[in-house]
Amino acid sequence: MIKALLFFWLLLLSTAVVADANVAAVEESPSEPFTWPGGAQLAVSLSYDDALNSQLDNVIPALKKHNFKASFYIVPNSPVINARMAEWRATVKDGHELGNHSMYHPCRASLPNREWVPAHHDLDSYSVGQLVEELTLANTFLKAIDGKLERTYTVPCGDLLVDGQEYLSEISHLFTAIKGHGADKRFSPIIYPEGETGEELIDYIRNASSETLLVNIVFHGVGGDYLSVSSKAHAELLAFLANNRDSFYVDSYINLMKYAANKQ
Repeated sequence: MIKALLFFWLLLLSTAVVADANVAAVEESPSEPFTWPGGAQLAVSLSYDDALNSQLDNVIPALKKHNFKASFYIVPNSPVINARMAEWRATVKDGHELGNHSMYHPCRASLPNREWVPAHHDLDSYSVGQLVEELTLANTFLKAIDGKLERTYTVPCGDLLVDGQEYLSEISHLFTAIKGHGADKRFSPIIYPEGETGEELIDYIRNASSETLLVNIVFHGVGGDYLSVSSKAHAELLAFLANNRDSFYVDSYINLMKYAANKQ
């Protein structure tokens, strides 16, 4: 089954901290419903977190096969960044997005099953100012790779508190959008697959609410690494999306959010 983090609706109780930079509610009249390019009713954002070897080895070729553009939320201190920098630069030339996922992937060590969080990356011990500096530095690092000024952000571990305080409102100025935390909830559903079959991933898209405009699928490992799905399941999902382009529009998260903002 899709994991407990299947939907971020629970986290959307933090609506008061929604970033101003995120796409505002899309205004539409009954005679002019919101549609994506080509008339698609639902968009799919394919995202890949943490800068993993399996993403370069398995994901990039699979996306290229169908000419899909995706978002890679990299962590600069990952050894895979240093070892394979030329390949990450190539992903940008291929039209993919490099998104901000922080410098060090800090998470709250006090939550269950967080024994792996080192003390110096414990979000419970951070200050908001410290996190703002870290995310600003990550943006600078990403700019050095791709030369881009606009950036989106995916929250590490989905943790919204720093030392007991919400922080999204303090970082909104750094980003075009924050995944799962826009003012318009029709763009917010997120799943984090781990071990699902291709059919289960496809069913999630098929069963999306008719009110949903964007589904965010955030992968980690694909055919390797951790929190992974098989390359077969991933390939089946991409094939389904490719065979149904009239119904599902696939693009990088930043492109989708900029398109939505322009539709206001």
